[in-house]
Amino acid sequence: MKKLKTWGWNEEWELSFEPYRHEGLAPARVIREDRELYLVQTETGEKTAAVSGRFRYQAASRSDFPSVGDWAAVETDEAAGKATIVALLPRRTAFSRRHPGKNEEEQIVAANVNTIFLVSALDGGRNFNLRRLERYLALARGSGAQPVIVLNKADLSDCVDRYILEAESAAPALPVHPVSALARQGLDALEPYLATGQTVALLGSSGVGKSALINALLGVEQQVTGEIRAQDHRGRHTTTRRELFLIPGGGMVIDTPGLRELGLWGDESELAGAFDDIEELASQCRFRDCRHDGEPDCAVQQALGDGSLDANRFDNYLRMRRELAHLARKTNPAAQRAEKERWKKIACWQKQIQKDR
Repeated sequence: MKKLKTWGWNEEWELSFEPYRHEGLAPARVIREDRELYLVQTETGEKTAAVSGRFRYQAASRSDFPSVGDWAAVETDEAAGKATIVALLPRRTAFSRRHPGKNEEEQIVAANVNTIFLVSALDGGRNFNLRRLERYLALARGSGAQPVIVLNKADLSDCVDRYILEAESAAPALPVHPVSALARQGLDALEPYLATGQTVALLGSSGVGKSALINALLGVEQQVTGEIRAQDHRGRHTTTRRELFLIPGGGMVIDTPGLRELGLWGDESELAGAFDDIEELASQCRFRDCRHDGEPDCAVQQALGDGSLDANRFDNYLRMRRELAHLARKTNPAAQRAEKERWKKIACWQKQIQKDR
């Protein structure tokens, strides 16, 4: 498995794969996804692949299908250069979001990544947005991978230090690296995340320069990059599919299309890592079930009052809590029953009021 080790194969993956080896299957990593066709890397080279009929039948949801970064057990046809994906090895990490337009379905964006580069750009417009960064961070925390903030196009800004401070305020204790992909500046700070066998996923909006950053890391023009609209600094989708690239002499990077919609997926516990400052304040409130809305001795309201907690950050936190609570009611049977019982009680209460009148 010498060749696959370059793509992240190790003893732990070998142990997970052992049952499939007895069935005569081979390990492969999904390196490109294009609808329901895939490109996989095997020990003998790249092969086009599709899932087996049994795999398709047993898949309970779209998130059960292969995603870029997955390790799979495949049947290979060496003569045809094709493979059939029979099963996936359990994912160690997965960055997922609520599927656009399908509120109760999970979409896996990247699997089995060690580090997530949350990429913003410092060229003006909406390419640097703290509230959106907080949303990315909440999803990244829930993925199990280590998030890192990358501020691209630093050569186009005269206020880099201010942007760094703002990013650190939205993501306390996280590394923040200003870089310029086109000018090849600051890239050495990213090298420790790209050691051999390590996988990094790049996530961010269109126009922040993810493809240009991958080109810089690869040292070649592998990815097409697009022009930025002058009026609002927004980019076009030059990346149309997810793909895993091998860095010469190092690790791997996953390029992803810009995410216009970033619906949360998970539960409220995932907000703790993204808003640990608010969670710490909440633990100091007088009441354990404090709603931070007029209760006495509320540490959160005190922090808002003295300015130590940014009101916009707190509003974004509340917005995401409501979104996750709504998701739980839609996807959790117990939560659905509880919500139904609550509305039944409300309806009975309203009928009683009408009778009393």
